[in-house]
Amino acid sequence: MIPAAPSAFRGFGRLTLDVRQDLPAWKQAAFVGLSLVFGLAISVAILAAAGIPPLTLGNELAGVLTAESLRGVLVQAAPLILVGLGASLAFRIGFWNLGIEGQMIFGGIFAAAISIYDVGPQATRLLLMGSAAALGGALWVLLVLFLKNRFRVNEIIATLLLNYVAMYFLFHLLYGAWQDAKTAFPQSSPFRPFERLRDIGYGINSGLLIAIAGVLAAGWLIHLSRIGFYTRFISANPRMAKIVGVPVQTATIWIIAASGACSGLAGFVNVASQEGRLTQSFSNGYVFSGVLIAFLSRNDPIVIAVVGFLIAVLFIAGQTLQVFYQIPFTMVQMIEAIIVMAVASSEFMIRHRIRWLR
Repeated sequence: MIPAAPSAFRGFGRLTLDVRQDLPAWKQAAFVGLSLVFGLAISVAILAAAGIPPLTLGNELAGVLTAESLRGVLVQAAPLILVGLGASLAFRIGFWNLGIEGQMIFGGIFAAAISIYDVGPQATRLLLMGSAAALGGALWVLLVLFLKNRFRVNEIIATLLLNYVAMYFLFHLLYGAWQDAKTAFPQSSPFRPFERLRDIGYGINSGLLIAIAGVLAAGWLIHLSRIGFYTRFISANPRMAKIVGVPVQTATIWIIAASGACSGLAGFVNVASQEGRLTQSFSNGYVFSGVLIAFLSRNDPIVIAVVGFLIAVLFIAGQTLQVFYQIPFTMVQMIEAIIVMAVASSEFMIRHRIRWLR
């Protein structure tokens, strides 16, 4: 027989955990905002321990928003917005797409193939490269969906492992048939001028226009199209959705393909604007960024554009810290991971309520 708790301890009460039935949007935003502030505070503390005073860090962030640095921010924002869209579309139907880097790699490979094999006229070369990149990313993620449906392979494991397959296939090309013959470096030959995404004025690269078009298309797909309406049923209860007649398989295929296409376009934007050729590392570090942007934006395509810009500021500031303060890139990635975990924890508070009962 278990003895009763002493009466001296009964007065302290106990914690209970309740499921929230409904929470106003402003309170949800408040929980996300507080979690973000908490993650940023931890990040500032880590950087302070590494020798960067908070005031200096603030000055570096402010310097990123100057006219000279803003162009670099906008160039970096384009692929970040696209990978954020790729992650959020998949998350909307409960598909954990962590293969963003692999889809970017195949997007870059398909785009580079159009250049290397001189496919199509010069006037439509960029359109062909972008379309091929979207196709490459979509096919690579649909392979994961096939493995999940046919062999019940968990998509988290499949997407993560296929990232390595894509990476080593890229190495195979760059150390082999696609290696630059002039420099003998493991990279492709430079793209020709008509195969590069150019600036359209005011420091804005045309890659940003692709990202904005992706935001508008994703917004239409989620909020206005029939498939977007179906995704609400699928994310809530896939079995019930199938019972009431929702074409679950068709809607899932379209959403997952769109997710991979966005990531593939991000690869195209990187190789056709920043890199100017296919390189080994053009997709590094985008998995955490895509997940972070999707979480911070609550999977809303319009908010993703704003969050993507802010993460681009963080990226450029991180590069500045690397140069002037010898901060390793892994620390920048760690800060992103801290922010992801902090924002993810806000989901618990949004869905649950902790009460102290006496």
